[in-house]
Amino acid sequence: MRSGQADALAPAGVTAYVALGANLGDAAAALRQAVSAIKALPLTQLRQTSSLYKTAPLDSDSGQEAVAPGGDYINAVVELLTSLSAPALLAQLQQIELQAGRERPYRNAPRTLDLDLLLYGSAQMDSAHLTLPHPRMTQRAFVLVPLAEIAPDRVSDAQLKAVAHQAIERLGPLAG
Repeated sequence: MRSGQADALAPAGVTAYVALGANLGDAAAALRQAVSAIKALPLTQLRQTSSLYKTAPLDSDSGQEAVAPGGDYINAVVELLTSLSAPALLAQLQQIELQAGRERPYRNAPRTLDLDLLLYGSAQMDSAHLTLPHPRMTQRAFVLVPLAEIAPDRVSDAQLKAVAHQAIERLGPLAG
C-alpha cells in the first residue's frame, strides 16, 4: 500500500447520507445524473434514494424562505455504504459538483448541483473543510423530510416540527 493510501480508506460499511439539490437548468435531471455519478464512486454503494422534493430557497441566516435567482430547488437525500473516509467522500462529491458546472461566485448562489455530506456514521468532525453532522441540516425541511423518508430513525418528530413552516412538496421518485 502506498503511503497516504490508508488515509483514503475507512472501516468497511460506514453509512453516509448525502443531500442533493439544484435550482438551475433541469434540476431533476441534474440530481439523477449526480446519483449515477455517486453510484460509480470507488468503494461506495448507493443503498437508498429519497423522493424528489421541491422547496423554496431559504435564507441561510434566518431559515426563512427567500427569493433567489434560479427559482425553487429540487432536493433529495441518498444513503450510501462507503469505505471512503469522510474527507475523501467529500472530495469525490465536490468533483461531481464541478463536473456538473457548479460555481461558487457568492454565498447561497443558485446551483447547477449541490451535494452536502450530512452524516457519516456517527462521526463528529469540525475542520476547516468538513463539519459532521452537517451544521445546518436540522434547520432545513429540504434535508430533514427526505432524510426521514429513507432513514426515519435519524430524524426526530421535534426536528420535523421545527421546520414544518418551510414549504416542501414531494414530486415523485428520484430513481427513474
